[in-house]
Amino acid sequence: MTALDSTRKARWGGLRTLLRWVAADHEQLPAPARPEAVDWARIVPFILMHVACLGVIWVGVSALAVGVAAGLYLLRMFAITGFYHRYFSHRTFKTSRAAQFVFGLIGASAVQRGPVWWAAHHRHHHAYSDRPEDPHSPVQRGFLMSHMGWFLTQGGFRPDLRRVRDLTQFPELRWLDRFDIAVPVALAVGLLLAGNWLEANRPGLGTDGWQLLVWGFFISTVVTYHATYTINSLCHVFGRRRYATRDESRNNAWLALLTLGEGWHNNHHYYPSSVRQGFYWWEVDLTYYGLKLLSWLGIIWDLKPIPVEVRDARPEVAR
Repeated sequence: MTALDSTRKARWGGLRTLLRWVAADHEQLPAPARPEAVDWARIVPFILMHVACLGVIWVGVSALAVGVAAGLYLLRMFAITGFYHRYFSHRTFKTSRAAQFVFGLIGASAVQRGPVWWAAHHRHHHAYSDRPEDPHSPVQRGFLMSHMGWFLTQGGFRPDLRRVRDLTQFPELRWLDRFDIAVPVALAVGLLLAGNWLEANRPGLGTDGWQLLVWGFFISTVVTYHATYTINSLCHVFGRRRYATRDESRNNAWLALLTLGEGWHNNHHYYPSSVRQGFYWWEVDLTYYGLKLLSWLGIIWDLKPIPVEVRDARPEVAR
């Protein structure tokens, strides 16, 4: 091989790495040679998201920036919990194709890849929860791998699309999966431009483009990341087990508040078809309340409840 050939090969390799970030065509990916090996090329943006949060040292803080960060946390967490999880993964209610896309798009802005990828991995998790085949079981792989290491691997990047044939029939959902950085980039640019406009036209608010970008995108997204991940890493270790499920899923009221209801994890693994994960009135489930509101507005319908006889017919598990 000549030096020119080596240079061309290196450039093509770099271009392919860049294309893997921009266009993640999961349908064309071959089976990974080392499924549990960390895919370092793909995780660079994930690392940079965390590093960018340090920008707060230079951009400072304002009430508006913190409010935008909190609002985007709640909106995107609801899209993940209500739609990525309860709709795309478990089909616990019905909605229109337009609403399906809108909430899929909002969920994609949380930088947790597309709804098809997310649902495929989650359905796999339920099929093998806390068994060796479960990629994010803390019982099998420890805290770090279950919290975030699993999706940074070669195998984590490639979902089993046979589990989501009901979703792959929608080209718009496949587009969200393939170009999974498009929506986050649009959100980041939008925050930067909005902050610049506010600095010029509403200086009394004390914000600017870089501040809104750091707080509204980077900090809000990273907090949303790790709040979501706790359901994998902590809700199979800490909490109480009401139901004798085949896994180690647990109910954790603190994590339920943090994740808008996802912390009622033992409930969920006992009866995943229910739109409601807080089975009793005292189990706060903010995602369910939001979905009820959407049902009253006619945006979603046919919400599947937990049958009372199923909810109450249980052997108690005191641990």
